[in-house]
Amino acid sequence: MTPELERTLRDAGLDPQAVEKLVRTALDEDGEVDVTSEPIFAPGDTATGDFAAREDGVVAGVPVACVVFELLGVAYEPKVADGERVTAGQVLISVAGPTRAVLRAERTALNLLTHLSGIATAARRWTDAMAGTKARVRDTRKTLPGLRVLQKYAVHRGGGVNHRMGLHDAALIKDNHIAAAGSVTKAYEAVRAAYPSLHVQVECDTLAQVEEALAAGAGSILLDNMTETEMAEAVRLVAGRAELEASGGLTLDRARDVAVTGVDYLAVGALTHSARVFDIGLDFT
Repeated sequence: MTPELERTLRDAGLDPQAVEKLVRTALDEDGEVDVTSEPIFAPGDTATGDFAAREDGVVAGVPVACVVFELLGVAYEPKVADGERVTAGQVLISVAGPTRAVLRAERTALNLLTHLSGIATAARRWTDAMAGTKARVRDTRKTLPGLRVLQKYAVHRGGGVNHRMGLHDAALIKDNHIAAAGSVTKAYEAVRAAYPSLHVQVECDTLAQVEEALAAGAGSILLDNMTETEMAEAVRLVAGRAELEASGGLTLDRARDVAVTGVDYLAVGALTHSARVFDIGLDFT
């Protein structure tokens, strides 16, 4: 990987070695021989092409796709940066190189670009829907195995906020923890005693649990499957003493109604586990 591309990835908050490992794994899935392209194109044949958006949205994954091109010896020129709004027909990356290599790179690059851009576009739609409120959309751990870092990166590029990366960097006390511990207070105190400086969030199903979590000292409360009326009441009860995050069954058409209750975040697992791919294609020029 060139120092320039490595620097671009690092500046984006991505580990170049981890991205390269992921790309190599993806390329390996295609096997060693392209039985379609090799009989048709000679080793010396060359091609140029443009990866272009086929709809309006937000792009993410451009430097990741560029790792694919570098590994396969395809020259590339990014035309946009991650996080930019793009329109149908807009060129995202231009490429040139051996025809066989360009075609081998095509699908892996598109798989990454379309998936990550789909997540970024979804995050931007939620962000736009809540414009003018203080609420922000936040992701979850509902990610595809091996792709969590890139998926959360795409959420961020779309204007969303990342929640914890894993089980190690923040605590989320959920219903099963509470049931096993015996109460909200007991669960919270156990985690806080073990990790005094760690961010701890408590999931609450009822307003009574919200009051208990607050009394225990929780600075972050997840409002699980509450109505907008219940959320607004939770906001009133908490009165700024803890951050509040709405969760459970949230849909884009409800986003603004939930946001105006005064919560700080909307947790949306669908950003990563159900994002529709963004339509991008490669056309030879």
